[in-house]
Order: sequence, then C-alpha cells, then structure tokens
Amino acid sequence: MLEHLNRALEKVEEDLSAPVDTAEMARIALTSEHHLRRLFSVLAGMPLSEYVRRRRLTLAGADVLEGSDSLLEIAVRHGYGSAEAFARAFRAVHGVGPGEARRSGAVLSSQPRIRFRLTVEGSESMQYRIVDKDAFRLVGRRARVPIVHEGRNPAMEEFTRGLGREVLDRIGELSDQEPRGVLGVTAALSPDREEGSEIDYYQAAATSAPGAEGMETLEVPAGTWAVFPRSVPVAEFPQGLQRMWADAFGEWFPANPAYRAVEGPEILRVARTEDGTGADAELWLPVERV
Repeated sequence: MLEHLNRALEKVEEDLSAPVDTAEMARIALTSEHHLRRLFSVLAGMPLSEYVRRRRLTLAGADVLEGSDSLLEIAVRHGYGSAEAFARAFRAVHGVGPGEARRSGAVLSSQPRIRFRLTVEGSESMQYRIVDKDAFRLVGRRARVPIVHEGRNPAMEEFTRGLGREVLDRIGELSDQEPRGVLGVTAALSPDREEGSEIDYYQAAATSAPGAEGMETLEVPAGTWAVFPRSVPVAEFPQGLQRMWADAFGEWFPANPAYRAVEGPEILRVARTEDGTGADAELWLPVERV
C-alpha cells in the first residue's frame, strides 16, 4: 500500500500550480479518495491540502529570492489568482510577506517531498475484529465541537458534563445492541480532519428504537465495521484513547489493504473498570472490503 501511496504523491509534483486531482491519486493508490486523504493525514501529520500548499510555496519562495520575476508573475505561476492571495499564503507558510522576503533576504521555510517508508517500531500485535452490522440508529444529544488530535478537548468535555446524569442514564436505557452503553460518536468529518475544524459530536446509544423526545437521531446504514479493543489506564486519558485512531490508520490499514475506511460515524465505547484504574475501550470505524 505504501508503494502505491508514494506513486500517487508523485502526481503532486508534476504540476504544483494545478489543483490536486485526488481522484487520480486515489486511482494510483488503489483506494478511495476518502481513505487516501485520511491515511495521508495520519501518516504525514498534516492534511494533503496543507502538504500541497507548503510544497507549492517552497518553490515559490525560491523564485521570490531569485528576484528575476515580478511577484505577480510568481503568484500566477504557482496557481494564485492575485498578488494579495499569494502574499497571504506566503506569509502563512514563511512568516514574512514575499516583498519583505525579497528586500531583506529573509530565512524561509522549506517543505521537503514526503515519501513513506515502512519501519518496525515494536513487536506488539494489534487486536481487531470485523463486524457486519444491519442498519441501526444512534439516538442521543449532539453538539458542534472542534477537533483536538491530542490532549483534552474542553468543548467536548463541557458538552458531556452539561448533559447531567439523568440525561446520560436516559440515553443508556436506549442501548439494545452493540456497541452497548453510552457512546462517544463523531460525525460530519472532513477527510483531512484539520486540527480545529468542527465536527458533530454525540453522546448517544446504538438502538433499534424509533427515537426519543428531546433527542436527536442519526440513521446508520447497514455496513461493515472494524472494531479495535484496548485497555487504557486512567493515567493515559485522553491521549491513550486518541491514539486508537492513529494506530488504526497508521498501522492497521497499511497492514490490511483488503479494507479501507469509508464515510460514516466513528464510535468510541469507553467502559470504566470496576477498580477505577482505567477503561476498556472499543473504537468502531466504518470500512469496506476492497
């Protein structure tokens, strides 16, 4: 899979001034556009769109310092419709505007080309199971919150605290199938999942019930799920839970090319252990067989 992903990235370099053809890149990588974007984001630590922007402005920075062409000519060459748009993008990457960089010989940033390689980081196996599941509903309360990839998410915590014990108990009573209990559900995700971008976050139950007064309902079609169980010590909250996504996309999907991620809600079930020292967690990701 990584070899095909590297071939797809070569398309970016063919014409950095042109819009990224993610459909063609996905075809080369033998996967879907959604899975390509998600996999790149996890492996590279940035969205594909951000990588392309940094590569484009790396080359533009060299042209600015070289000094033979006008800033407008450089802007157009690298895909920007105006000098103003180019200046904003240039400053965001390099920390200075192109005019200032040319006058002062400023130190600029450089984004090297990315190429993925397989490295062995340990011998610990990753547990998973595949579940084919009929259509069901997620019923509960919803809020719009920003994505936080690592560390506490204050907006998510405030929303959950604000529901109160009575509401959470009502949600839990609706649970009548796997995954059981009160679930943390993320939906309406962009493929790139940029830090700070907003998502729909539910505290909800998987149920066959038609709904409940004062609750919102998310219909989930029949499909296949990859389920990743993990025991997480309380001292590793919330990073230990967040790493479940990184491990799934960074390790499991590259090692199991027979499956790829598809759009849909992503479900986290967390059950505290009786002694209170940790939790047994399950991450449910919607997938399809290739």
